[in-house]
Amino acid sequence: MQTKDDIRNHLEKRLKQEHAFWSFEKSSCQNLSDWNLIKYSLIHLDLNDINYLFQIFPKKFIKQVWLEELVPQGDFLISMNLCFALLYFGAKNPRQYVKSMETRQLNKRYERSIG
Repeated sequence: MQTKDDIRNHLEKRLKQEHAFWSFEKSSCQNLSDWNLIKYSLIHLDLNDINYLFQIFPKKFIKQVWLEELVPQGDFLISMNLCFALLYFGAKNPRQYVKSMETRQLNKRYERSIG
């Protein structure tokens, strides 16, 4: 059985192999926060690697990262978001769910920006 540290190291290694941090200063890639590990894994890694996230983080937390970081990107990540909605978050109508969550997240961002 792999430990949380083993899984985390594996995911960080895979992200580096996928050049997920090409635009980052090298020191900023050290000690990724849980949030960023989840975000970049969802964006850059395959389903086999993403499944590891669910072994070390609560589903609720992964979903929060997904909703706040990936869903608001709209059509740019639509295929990926539909896949996640269906496979991981049990959406019965993934397209409708993703669109409604996108609108909700964008409204939250707008409300925060106006104060």
